Amino acid sequence: MKNAAPLKWMIPLIFILSLTAALAGLWPAAGEPYPITSFRGEQVMINARGLYYWDTLSSAAQMQANDLVTLLVGLPLLAVSFWLSLRGSLRGKLLLTGTLGFILYTYMGMCVGTAYNAIFLIYVANFSLSLFAFILSIQWMDREALPARFSTKLPRRLIAGLFFFTSAFLMMAWLGRIAPTLLQNQIPLLENTTTMFIQAMDLAIIVPACILSAVLLLRQSAWGFLLASVAVMKFLTMGLAVSLMGFNMVRVGVSADVAGLVIFPTITLINLVLAIILLKSISPEKKPESIK
Repeated sequence: MKNAAPLKWMIPLIFILSLTAALAGLWPAAGEPYPITSFRGEQVMINARGLYYWDTLSSAAQMQANDLVTLLVGLPLLAVSFWLSLRGSLRGKLLLTGTLGFILYTYMGMCVGTAYNAIFLIYVANFSLSLFAFILSIQWMDREALPARFSTKLPRRLIAGLFFFTSAFLMMAWLGRIAPTLLQNQIPLLENTTTMFIQAMDLAIIVPACILSAVLLLRQSAWGFLLASVAVMKFLTMGLAVSLMGFNMVRVGVSADVAGLVIFPTITLINLVLAIILLKSISPEKKPESIK
């Protein structure tokens, strides 16, 4: 329980910071989007309202969708999973770690991809806190005992297959957007940003994590069960956010990738089913027999 001590103040603080950031992003404001030409010569629409005033209409729609998922799904999961974790529940600890992974990914992206605004330091603080809380939550678990806590009926090949598919899909989606521009000595669509930060995060973190989780799970490694459990929980929340981003972009009149509107919701639905199966496959911890 020693790793739980700092989490007892870190998790409530992460909750408060995430709640503040999400409400600030969703707070209604008046304004009319207007077109500009970026310094790279791109024609983009500036949102011109609310917290995301200087972001593009497309970026603001995506960030507000993420704010909504954080508010309605991420924060309730954070509160419930931490409460269960404090009661010694393995399911709670896995849910907590996966939810922290979602918050970590979210605010790392907000730090580097959102146009500077009044709550920039909240993004930074939440990124830092969720990073170290994520590490501590992993250390909180008895990793070597994990394989024995999962049912032999756990569909390891199905889960690994989803991870391989997700990694392949992300690689094809992002490299397919980048590679043609390299061959033509051009730049991909950046939408008023300086670089492709989401693609960098996905290719550098998410894709390797998917592949590593799949391989280790197939080998029945303790780390495989841990990473796979965390990844399923994390991808569920991230999938919800990305799916809602696409639909919200369409709602505000921004074109969205049709494949993304279909594939991401499908992956999210599969993740939901696998998350339920995975959590149900965890056996209760056997308590030592009392000495008579």
